[in-house]
Amino acid sequence: MAGGAQHTQGGAGQRYEVFHTDCLARDVVDHVTSRWGVWVLISLRSNDLRFYELRESIQGISEKMLAQTLRALVQDGLVWREVEPTTPPQVTYGLTEFGRDVGEPLTELFDRITRRLSPRDAG
Repeated sequence: MAGGAQHTQGGAGQRYEVFHTDCLARDVVDHVTSRWGVWVLISLRSNDLRFYELRESIQGISEKMLAQTLRALVQDGLVWREVEPTTPPQVTYGLTEFGRDVGEPLTELFDRITRRLSPRDAG
């Protein structure tokens, strides 16, 4: 580690400085672990969902925040987006292979937490 920065080997010989604010890997981690990013990945773990289905499955998220979160996760390559040219357009979202890989430990964490909570603690 040079200069106190942590380096991680990236694909194709690329190195990531994970503590640098311009690090691509850091941006992806920020999007995944954002307040809503975790819930989007968990919601899409089993099924592809349309925008309104995602909004209904994640209580408390506004349309604006869901749209922003989805935009970031699509840009990061974690979520795919398909638009059907209907009126109004039907937009479906699902996890990419990368998204499933990243979302797996989040789902496992969520499942471990919910198994440990007593029924009276669950929301």
